[in-house]
Formats: sequence, structure tokens, C-alpha cells
Amino acid sequence: MDPQFVSRRELLKTWGCGVGYLGFASLAAQAATSFKSPLSPREPHFPAVAKRVIFLFMQGGPSQHETFDYNPELASAAGKDSSGLMAPAYKFTQQGKSGLWISELFPHLGRQADELCLLNGMFTDSPAHPQATIQMHTGSFNFVRPSMGAWVVYGLGTENQNLPGFIAINPPQLGGAQNYGSAFLPASYQGTPYQTRTGTLPNIKNPELAGDTQRKQIDLIQSLNQDYLKKATTDPEIEGIIESYEMAFRMQSTVPGILDLKGETEATRKMYGLDNNVTRPFGLQCLLSRRLAEAGVRFIEISHGNWDHHNNLRQRVTQTAKEIDQPVAALIADLKQHDMLKDTLLVWGGEFGRTTAGQNGDGRNHNNRGFTMWMAGGGVKGGSRYGSTDGINGAAITGKIHLHDLHATILHILGLDHTKLTYRYGGRDFRLTDVHGVVVKDILA
Repeated sequence: MDPQFVSRRELLKTWGCGVGYLGFASLAAQAATSFKSPLSPREPHFPAVAKRVIFLFMQGGPSQHETFDYNPELASAAGKDSSGLMAPAYKFTQQGKSGLWISELFPHLGRQADELCLLNGMFTDSPAHPQATIQMHTGSFNFVRPSMGAWVVYGLGTENQNLPGFIAINPPQLGGAQNYGSAFLPASYQGTPYQTRTGTLPNIKNPELAGDTQRKQIDLIQSLNQDYLKKATTDPEIEGIIESYEMAFRMQSTVPGILDLKGETEATRKMYGLDNNVTRPFGLQCLLSRRLAEAGVRFIEISHGNWDHHNNLRQRVTQTAKEIDQPVAALIADLKQHDMLKDTLLVWGGEFGRTTAGQNGDGRNHNNRGFTMWMAGGGVKGGSRYGSTDGINGAAITGKIHLHDLHATILHILGLDHTKLTYRYGGRDFRLTDVHGVVVKDILA
């Protein structure tokens, strides 16, 4: 760290609690007036349909054959030769006015079928969990790159200056902080992780100072940092520190209210399944995501694990489906009740899918050549299905969507041109989609 940068602890040693503040009062006021948050809302490249994203990440690779990919060819071919093909373990039925084919494992989501846009032709580059997870979140698994949420906040800022623009609830362990990190983007755009098992964000309270005294201390520190920044002209590290200090102070009064569910009715809590041990964990994430979206957070990720079903698939996929079906359906319904689904984009899926062939008698192996995700909400055609996979080899054959195309489409729905959302680093312009990506216009409403 540059010696000219003054940390909070060093400042306390030098000036004591508030001592020296009056001598810097005018400088602090000037810094506060001139400071412009990098998270301030910015205009998109063109009119947006959605204002925010809720990404529901299913770690492990959900089997499309038991969830959202209706494939009669697989059902009829399974067991007829030595290929080892395994028929879908559950029936698919047509749901909603659209007649969308959905597995019987999802009775609640089936009632929201007319909001879903199934993407049955997804494919990605790696069949390994860590690499595929990182690529899903950042567009690359070979290099450290900014996460999708960081790019979105970099492009649009956020609507609530008292909350982070990007919050990751129970982020996936595979890939670690890369999944919500900012890499070479300024640190202001990285995601803030939140663990529901602890029930609070770490360090949300100052154990030493409170109220006006803490505000004065921060003003003093910020004035010194701003003075240094003027001399340095550009320093992403200091810029990130300045914003993080301001954000941390504002969050102390805002976050507790957002995370407190006491204001939610019993009917709402029951709708999300908070009264049931099976649905409560993910139901809590879904309800928090609605509250964060309502409060103006730009990008929210919630996660659910245990989708890696190499064996005991019938038992295990039944359990995982029960854990998410009611909460996710409740989230869609709740967003509609709050008149927010029209400008909120929901994205559901894992890092890849599963094979058509069976494994270990009752399981499926990894399949990155063809899998399913779905979108709902603002910007997409509800009650529709796009793409398909081969019923024999499991590869995407029509409506093929690579992850770069998915990212380009998400940005497009938010009003961002993925070819223009760039950041200069290491001598060239980088973007979420690197040099790839095509907007999938056929799924847009």
C-alpha cells in the first residue's frame, strides 16, 4: 500500500478519535461535495426492458432429462440396444395456456409455465465443475475475469446508493470469489457475499464508534484519500477504498431492515415455504432476493447445490426439486404481485447438464454439449421453448446457445451492447463476452 494512503487504524493512532477533524473540515466538505460514486445510475446504451437480474444458480449440473427438456426420442430409444441410454425418470406434462412441457417434479413451477422461456439448446466448453462454474459466471475459465454481475454494475450502476449493486447470497464454493469478483474492474463493482446461515453481513457494525463521530472520522479519511487521488490522477485501488468506506457507512443503517423479514406477512412466508424444513433454506434466499430487488439492487445471485447426480438420481433429484420448486414459483408470483416481473430478468440454470446415457445404474454423467436453462420476466417470451438436444447423444442441435450468447442476451435485455461494454486493461479492451457472443433475438418478447 502506498505510504501516502492513510488507513483508519493509522489515522486513529495519529489523530485520535476525532482529533484533527476541525483542521480538515473544509477539505472534507470539499471532498464530500466533489465525490461521485462509481455506483451512481448510468444510462444504458439503448432503452432497456429489464432493470435488474436475479440469477438462480444450481451448482452441480441439473439433469435436463428430469427437469425441463422434454425429449420423447430419448424415452423411446432407451433400453432398446446396448447404448446404455436411460429414459427420463419422470413424466412430462403440458402446463399453462402455452402447453409448455415440464417435469412432474415441478408442480408449483408448472403453474408459472406461461412465464418461463426454456432454453433447451445450451452448451459450454468444459465438462469439469470448477471450470464450467467459473465460465458461467465470468465468460472464461482460462483467465481471471470480472464476473457477470460486476460487468452489469459497471455498465449501469445501481438504483440504491445505500446498498451494493451486486449481492451474492450463499455463493457457490467452486470458483470461490471469482464468481462474484471484479478482477481488473474497479473494486467498487465486485459482489458482496452474504451467508444466510449466519444471518448477517460481517462487520456491519462499528464496535468502536457510532453516529456523528464515525461520520466525521470517515470524512477525514476520505478527504486525505481524495487529495492523494488527485495527485495520482487514476488509482483503481484507492477509488475502490473510497467507495467501500462510503458504502459500508450507508449500509449500516440500510442492510438490517432489508434482511429483517418481520414485516412480511405470514401468507408471504408460507408462500415461499418458510414454514417447511425442506423449502425454508432456498425459500429464504428467494424472498431475500425479492426484497433486495425491490430495494434497488441491480444484480442478485442466489445458489442451490447438490445437483451432481452420478448415482441415486431418482431419489436425489426428487429431493433437490422439492427444495426449490415452491420457492422459485413463489418468487415469480411475488414479483408479479409487486408489478416487478415485467422489469426483472430471472435466469435459472447450472454450469452444464447431464448425459442421455445412464451411469452407475441410476445416475447421469456430465454433459457440456447440451443442457437446459430458463429465463423469466422482463424481456423474454414467456411460455416458450427454444432449442433442442439430440435424444441419442445429448448434444444441442437446434437453437444452440453458447454461454457467450447467453451473456450477450442478458446484457441486451438490460439495454447494454455487449460489444460496447468494455474496459481497457493490459493494452486492450476487454468485455464479458471477450470476442464472441450473439444476442438470441428469437427469445426476446
